[in-house]
Amino acid sequence: MTACQGDNEEVNGTNGDANGNNQNSVDNNNNSNNNANDNAANENGEGDISGELEIQYFVGGYGDSWWKEVIGDFQEQYPDVTIIEHAGPNINDEMRSRWVSDDPPDVVYIDGAGSSETQMVDDGQLMNLTDWISDVETEDGSPLLDNLIVEPASYGGEIYSIPLVFDTWGTWYDKASFEEEGYEVPTDFDSYMSTMGEIQDNEGISPFVTTGQHPYYFLRGVLTPAFGAAGGDELLHDIVTGEEGVWERDEVVATMEKVAEMQEAGYIDDGFGAYNHTQSQMNFLLGDNAFIPVGFWLPNEMANDVPDGFEFGFTPSPMQDAGEPFAIVPDLRPLAIAENASNPDAAKAFVEFVFTQEYATAFSEHTGAIMNLQGVDLSENENVPPYLIEANEMINDPDQVQIYHRPHPMSADLETPLGNSLISLMLGDKTVEEFIEDAEAATADYRGE
Repeated sequence: MTACQGDNEEVNGTNGDANGNNQNSVDNNNNSNNNANDNAANENGEGDISGELEIQYFVGGYGDSWWKEVIGDFQEQYPDVTIIEHAGPNINDEMRSRWVSDDPPDVVYIDGAGSSETQMVDDGQLMNLTDWISDVETEDGSPLLDNLIVEPASYGGEIYSIPLVFDTWGTWYDKASFEEEGYEVPTDFDSYMSTMGEIQDNEGISPFVTTGQHPYYFLRGVLTPAFGAAGGDELLHDIVTGEEGVWERDEVVATMEKVAEMQEAGYIDDGFGAYNHTQSQMNFLLGDNAFIPVGFWLPNEMANDVPDGFEFGFTPSPMQDAGEPFAIVPDLRPLAIAENASNPDAAKAFVEFVFTQEYATAFSEHTGAIMNLQGVDLSENENVPPYLIEANEMINDPDQVQIYHRPHPMSADLETPLGNSLISLMLGDKTVEEFIEDAEAATADYRGE
């Protein structure tokens, strides 16, 4: 099993289109190999796939070079298809009116600011793929579902998306600085607090930073794995679905008290509430802070801003008690097909086309992250960054890491109010008891009570 931004509602980077265009039409008439491709497509039974295919994908920390490669190859394979790309860092907002008016693109990659897989399912915007996906095979003839690292999100047993990217939130640090100063890389919450105290004393900085403008960075990057460690899949299920009384459980209260302990010790940067994600990441790179919770896209997103001598180090967020393994909760970014897709046949062909060993390897090379496909060996790949190889080895070592699972991402309708109250707790403006009251009220609202 190999490991690695689903339902991330933050802008994680900049538009890869230097011209600022977010809609590109791929014109298959300028391909000098069209005739040969037409013949090959007809021989392979692919000539029936034709017409316009609209693809929406968010461009953030992973960039867009992988998408350009895959879409270009799909165009060659299916020369009778005209592909229209809708892409960019603000694409979810720009395409919102299309979705609301029931005129969506055919394929959507669900990631970035303003996207929520669970909300799209609740709103009836995504095609039910349960029957279709069960018959899709990989290049070796085995079922695709058997080859995924993490299975698709389940909504009452139904599948509406296929997880494309296997990412995981964790805590980043400057490996070179830690080795030079002799700081211990934390292995549990006690050693985390100890290392942060040592850094604060030696360097006079607040060791921990995150983005306050986007509270779910802390919720997903710190609290979610902490809840996994404290209560396993069952607790994660109840948190995500808004089970009554879940925030009052002993293991949840104990986790929130750890957050309060970090705040009371002065380890959380007191300016974090005003930071967006790029500002917090820049402060981290400049040494204003020592730890930051982000996914595997961080090095790729900030590649142009890394100081000389800085070396990315990654560890699962160390919120678990001493003696317990690290906890990892996969954070998946899925592909889906619109319920009202104009060209569902081409959309299905594209989704099936993507899930190969070739494109999984290319994804790690392009992005520094991992595609949700088993059997991809990165250990000897010189084009894959060392931090990813090291993190992958750690995540797949059951003696070090326990992997927990949510049934599906948390709805924005629940995550937003939870995040707002969480910021107040982290700023010291609310007690743990007050946060618990807010969280229970938010879950009651979510349940429609």
